[in-house]
Amino acid sequence: MPKVASVVACLWAAFVLGWLLLAQFNKKASSTVPWRRRAFGLRLVILLVVLAIALFRRHTGQRPSAGFAASVGRWLSYHPGPVGQWVGVGWVVIGIAFAFWARAHLGRNWGMPMSFRQGHELVTSGPYAYVRHPIYTGLLLATIGTALALGMIGLLFFAVAFAYFVVSARTEEKMMLAQFPDAYPAYRRRTKMLIPFVF
Repeated sequence: MPKVASVVACLWAAFVLGWLLLAQFNKKASSTVPWRRRAFGLRLVILLVVLAIALFRRHTGQRPSAGFAASVGRWLSYHPGPVGQWVGVGWVVIGIAFAFWARAHLGRNWGMPMSFRQGHELVTSGPYAYVRHPIYTGLLLATIGTALALGMIGLLFFAVAFAYFVVSARTEEKMMLAQFPDAYPAYRRRTKMLIPFVF
């Protein structure tokens, strides 16, 4: 378990570091959704993290028969065994790689969620030919992989990330429709938002 946890931690650390380095080459922002609205998802994530840690600590300090909180704690700490854990690590690698592919393909047009770059271009090739928000797709896949590798507590993060990405994607699409009123509707009709062929 520690070995798997270390690999997952290193993968996410590499993702964050690479993302920060690539962010130095972006175009300047031309518009953005107010921070108050963008911070809603972050506040929700922090709340769920605090609740999950509280449940986990309560579980580790009680006997299995201690009640509902202990049952939830047991479920959150469950993981599918060594093979399942390494499958999860593989999903983290694939998800992060997909997100980086999308980020590289987007080039200098990338910006923080719910923001818009000066001279923004509509990118519809590469991973954007399959889903309209492939960076979010990759991160969701990596989050599922993390849950498999480290325990079901990761599913809480997946649920929060999914909700946040849907809100963020819909907000960004309104901005894209305003910027590309002719091209974006056709692009939206032929692609899915986050999951190829599904959603």
